[in-house]
Amino acid sequence: MADDIVVELNEHFGSADKELPADMLAELLSIMRLHELSAQDVFFKWESYCIKMDRDELKVSLSSLRAFKQDLQDALERTNRSQPHIKTEKRVAATPRSANKAGDVFGMLDALTTPGPGRSAKSAAARRRQQDTPAVSRLKAEPASSPLRLEDRLNAMGAIPPSSFADRQNPGEVVEILNDHLLAPEPPIAPFSESRVRLTAASDQKKLGYKPLAMKLSEASEILDDRIDDFMNLIMGHHKLDDSAFGSAATQGTTEIVAIGRIASDSAEGKLNAASLVLEMSRRMGAGLRVPLKLDRLPGYQFFPGQIVAVRGVNTSGSDFTVHEVLSAPLLPNAASAPAVLEAHCEKLRGSPDAMDADTEPMPLNIIFASGPYTADDNLDFEPLHAICNEAADTYADALVFTGPFIDAEHPLIASGDFDLPDEALYEPDTATMSTVFKYMISPALNRVVAANPHVTVLLVPSVRDVLDKHVSWPQDAFPRKELGLHKSVKIIGNPMTLSINETVMGISSQDALWELRHEELVGGKPADPSLLSRVSRYLIEQRHYFPLFPPADRQKLPKTGTADGVPPGAVLDVSYLKLGEMVNVRPDVLVVPSALPPFAKVVESVLVINPGYLSKRRGAGTYARMTLYPPKTSQAEVGSGGMMAHKVFERARVEITRI
Repeated sequence: MADDIVVELNEHFGSADKELPADMLAELLSIMRLHELSAQDVFFKWESYCIKMDRDELKVSLSSLRAFKQDLQDALERTNRSQPHIKTEKRVAATPRSANKAGDVFGMLDALTTPGPGRSAKSAAARRRQQDTPAVSRLKAEPASSPLRLEDRLNAMGAIPPSSFADRQNPGEVVEILNDHLLAPEPPIAPFSESRVRLTAASDQKKLGYKPLAMKLSEASEILDDRIDDFMNLIMGHHKLDDSAFGSAATQGTTEIVAIGRIASDSAEGKLNAASLVLEMSRRMGAGLRVPLKLDRLPGYQFFPGQIVAVRGVNTSGSDFTVHEVLSAPLLPNAASAPAVLEAHCEKLRGSPDAMDADTEPMPLNIIFASGPYTADDNLDFEPLHAICNEAADTYADALVFTGPFIDAEHPLIASGDFDLPDEALYEPDTATMSTVFKYMISPALNRVVAANPHVTVLLVPSVRDVLDKHVSWPQDAFPRKELGLHKSVKIIGNPMTLSINETVMGISSQDALWELRHEELVGGKPADPSLLSRVSRYLIEQRHYFPLFPPADRQKLPKTGTADGVPPGAVLDVSYLKLGEMVNVRPDVLVVPSALPPFAKVVESVLVINPGYLSKRRGAGTYARMTLYPPKTSQAEVGSGGMMAHKVFERARVEITRI
């Protein structure tokens, strides 16, 4: 047994080439014995200690272990001084218990009981403050009095009964594979000596730092009009049409014209249907008028609110426009690079220059995609996050792309403020914020990946549901990393963001456009694309936008959350800055769009579209995606015009959708 403990300590604290010296092992064993901790628990506390001391590396020394041991002893003494009473009852899910027999500490039962005079306003104000500052139990030393069980409290809030992550079904099961003819290579036996990933941003991150909630109606209408006029220029060039071919759909006449506009509904309520379908034109082309569309002559059609379309037809009655044809919109060009650039990326995949061998096939890139929420509704243990971080560390993934929400504003415990921080967290209760929650609940898992693989690249993409981010509108700026305790290898980017990982152009957006498009679209006859998942993905590519729907779906129609009212915040679009949601210059090679729809990986118009699903569902575990990207083949036969080669990532990427 002692030998097993020594082996485990060496795995956590040792290096790849040598074991820990005897004096360091003695100190670690002493810490385990004094504090009754396992080797893994000691390592977790060591990570927290390094974060607190602002240590960038987790390497141990005899002096640092002794300081760590003294810090644990001091923390234990402080705890004993502040808790004179003996706890006789095991607490469930780290939820603070009431010391007041008249009610719970934070007024959790206010919604379940009749408030007395003068109590309602005070309780409501307290609950509003808890959204910004997590409530922490200040009465741990006092005995609990008839605590409300976690299951009863969640049921009263309309949430779900507790679930066990350890009891999840079929963990690690691969539910879908794209390009299964490509082999999944064995992970390396040790991390690479240098990063094999080079990041290049295509989107302008600084523009996402705009001032939200300052929208003017005049600016919003101009942005919407400009998008229609820009599409008219694209249609004109793509179909080689003259200005005389275009006209206003509202003008009565017998001559066939091409009208450009935005699909809308003449009813503010209800789903789009053929009877309510109208074309909204820009002020330049049609004085901003709306004209009903007659679709009887079309064999099939597929529309959604906000879609920019070019329709050919006539308005003989003056009251509606009869559509003869829907003109196809030109797509952005495929991403391409010079052969020399692709060769340079292939060499980077081989690792350090000393390890390069021209005859050796470089190992493919290993990239993991996951999307929040990262914990189930009945707890804040973030077990799915720890599980995927362990998987990334074990397989030495080259890059992790995690999209929010990280701390979900719609999580029942976060919304109520009724939770505790970990015991090892050091903070002032009166000044604790959601940054403190992130630092002690999420950062340790991410930093552990970096400790296992120092050259991994970790990208975090926020969500409008992230309570951590004060920039709540979409397009969304990155949340500040100050006070989060993250390693410098962890990078926080905007939402949406177009960037390059080596030669691969990747578009990422945490906004669930696919679900809203699916529930707001109008499909009739024989549509051009009968596949639902391919069709809603194609909308993004054809419209060149990460969220082309306008207006967004009603909040009441979105998937319910575990909070008391169960209504999510919705899209939170800032219309004045919707141009920041456009795709940049080329079609992305990989489009990452997490959605409540079933997870999938599909090739649509030469774009590899990945929906990794949610890592944690309200009732339990979810899914993630792993992409194994083989290096490009630089054959002269594939060099196109201008000496450029298409990346063709969809042909050389194996994608696995896996249960966590």
